[in-house]
Amino acid sequence: MTRQKKVILDILRSTKSHPTADWIYTEARKVIPDISLGTVYRNLNVLREAGEILELNYGSSYSHYDGNPENHYHHVCLECDRIADVPMPVQAELEQKARACGCGEIYYHRLEFYGLCPACQQKKDKQTR
Repeated sequence: MTRQKKVILDILRSTKSHPTADWIYTEARKVIPDISLGTVYRNLNVLREAGEILELNYGSSYSHYDGNPENHYHHVCLECDRIADVPMPVQAELEQKARACGCGEIYYHRLEFYGLCPACQQKKDKQTR
């Protein structure tokens, strides 16, 4: 494991914020000032392909990254775009039901909930009072 890859992995494992590559790049420059954005992207791809991290792509122009490679669920705030882990067990029976429908072999599934994060909900509640 290269120093750059270790720094990027450490950054991702130390946050729950599901950052973008640009954020990771900014943080990595604090440790390795001469690291390039291209190096960050290349290492993120290597780490994703190795199963060390997750890439979360929501159809926007940039992906978010998750240092927890275990299958788990996310909540996406429709107001501020914050992505948070949902602390509930993965529903393995969904994979069994999908397999029973004849869609083929299932390796994992991804599920996101969409709504407002607590901070945006609180702000909305204050505005409606």
